[in-house]
Amino acid sequence: MIATPLEQFEIIALIPFKLGFLNLSFTNSSLFMLFVFGSMALLLAFGSYQSTLVPNRWQYLAELSYSFVFNMIDEQLGKSGHRYFPLIFVVFMFVFFSNVIGMIPYSFTVTSHIIVTFGLALALFVGINIIGLREHGLHFFSLFLPKGAPIFLAPLLVMIELISYIFRVFSLSIRLFANMMAGHTLLKILAGFGWTMLMMGGVFYILHLLPLLIVFLLTGLEIGIAFLQAYVFTILTCMYLNDAIHLH
Repeated sequence: MIATPLEQFEIIALIPFKLGFLNLSFTNSSLFMLFVFGSMALLLAFGSYQSTLVPNRWQYLAELSYSFVFNMIDEQLGKSGHRYFPLIFVVFMFVFFSNVIGMIPYSFTVTSHIIVTFGLALALFVGINIIGLREHGLHFFSLFLPKGAPIFLAPLLVMIELISYIFRVFSLSIRLFANMMAGHTLLKILAGFGWTMLMMGGVFYILHLLPLLIVFLLTGLEIGIAFLQAYVFTILTCMYLNDAIHLH
């Protein structure tokens, strides 16, 4: 069979297990999710172990992560959002570590699958709605009717606001999934192109350095995108949470 750039996204059952119609197999995606959470835990463990007034490199990384997310929450939610710091921090670290670990050769990018990003976005969407209902009760639904809007336009405006509100789940999940999948696919295509040129020999033995240089530059860009997508996902989560808390 001919290898394709999409081969890297294949879900492989490492420990097959089926319960009736349910497939509960432990897959490579499950393994790397555990690896992501383990890496997060190790960073925080090393960062807090024998902490000093002048931080070491691990402590500095842990404190930098903490302060970055805390400042993000403080800017978007104010003091009322401080109690949601654990949730936002875990979301940012999970997405960031998933993206970065996926850059390691022969690893697996968890966030390159729409089911993972959609499941995460849907869980956050449901949680944010529960927070909004707990904070405001039925008054929470006033979020779907802009202030000062004519009453005769209410049905149309509510429908438009409701559709755009629901589509937050899709915008969150598709943006992250599409960027990760497209970037990794492009890297695989260019790397395969360079390898093919190398195998052809002759003048192509020298020309193959061009796609390899592009791969090298794109790898640096992809690492930046890995952070940027984690930031965008988290900042949008904060904005949606702000809407639920303050009804903006």
